[in-house]
Amino acid sequence: MQDISVIVTDLDNTLYDWFEMWYTSFNRMLSSLVNQSGIRQDILEKEIHQVFQRHGTSEYEFLIQELPSLRIKHPGEDLIKIYAPAIQAYRNARLETYHLYPTVLDTLKILKEIGCLITGYTESRSCYTLLRVKKLKLDGLLDFLYTPPDHDIPSSQRKIYNLDKYKTTETIHRHTRENELKPNPILLKGIISEIGAKPEETIYIGDSLMKDIQMAQQAKVKDVYAKYGASQNLKAYELLRRVSHWPDKDVKLEEKEFCRFGKINPNYILNNKFSEILDLFNFVHKKRRG
Repeated sequence: MQDISVIVTDLDNTLYDWFEMWYTSFNRMLSSLVNQSGIRQDILEKEIHQVFQRHGTSEYEFLIQELPSLRIKHPGEDLIKIYAPAIQAYRNARLETYHLYPTVLDTLKILKEIGCLITGYTESRSCYTLLRVKKLKLDGLLDFLYTPPDHDIPSSQRKIYNLDKYKTTETIHRHTRENELKPNPILLKGIISEIGAKPEETIYIGDSLMKDIQMAQQAKVKDVYAKYGASQNLKAYELLRRVSHWPDKDVKLEEKEFCRFGKINPNYILNNKFSEILDLFNFVHKKRRG
């Protein structure tokens, strides 16, 4: 077995089921909006897609306030108060789905006790990722966390929107540059260098063949495919595609990914659970610089 002292891991659908979190909460909110407003779902979906693309995230917290159909229906009124049931449905669903995949927490604790350097790297915006990291007790288990910066906060919300509550207390949080998306082997190599590591002592874990595995291979980093994180709910995936902030070209690439396994061949695969990495490598203490 190879000695490994550094783990860089994707978060969404690798450490936890982001897709379940997103779909369950978003679908309940959308159904509530349709039922209460009487506006057709396909109309709302198109407007949501435009808002998500404008802000570069499919988790935009101020979505309801920016939907044109709702603003036209209730001119000058407080949409947050009117559609409070939809917001509450969203929040309740999120609380129901906040959980790590089985074995993730125990495996990270084992790696931490060994003295491995553990870094999270995700495309999800800072505030949403930091909230999950804190709620799922990953603060401190991750030594470093790399995320894109947050989207702009509407001026009407800046006084009451406290970003400090999202900050980690132990994990060192750093931003990637805006619009730097996977697969980006240069960015991955930069992260590895910045945390004081070398590619040959590092593994990268992720659930996407196109974004994660291809990137790791191009960066000459040992790639580990979290196959268990692949979405099985095609109906839910179709909804995400219709409203997602993803550029159209990326959606088309994602469609092809289901047929690309023969072209992007992972070197290591976690078929059923995160803890399988313990059987693939000999994890050792990371010697710090200096």
